[in-house]
Amino acid sequence: QVQLVESGGGLVQPGGSLRLSCAASGSIFSINAMGWYRQTPGKQRELVATITSAGSTNYADSVKGRFTISRDNAKNTVYLQMNSLKPEDTAIYYCNSDLRAREYGISIRKTYWGQGTQVTVSS
Repeated sequence: QVQLVESGGGLVQPGGSLRLSCAASGSIFSINAMGWYRQTPGKQRELVATITSAGSTNYADSVKGRFTISRDNAKNTVYLQMNSLKPEDTAIYYCNSDLRAREYGISIRKTYWGQGTQVTVSS
């Protein structure tokens, strides 16, 4: 069964940096886009950044110039380097992947989500 496992969250002071990682595992045939989303209590989950299999990236305006998304296709892993963090970046960050995998004996393409990792920016 496909799993996305995030790591790297934590508590950091304003202006600090964190690096999130998300590794996809299971009977994966191919991975298309991968991305990061975030959510705070009472708000909808919002896009942070995405990256295609070819390496094209897209960022929310609020993180442009501060966050960098990258991926290692050999490791089925996506990263989010977060610099110049602000208190408003505090949220649960979720990894997302559009991929094709074998589940229940057949080839399925769908979007998978990780369990989330907490990022808190506070002094």
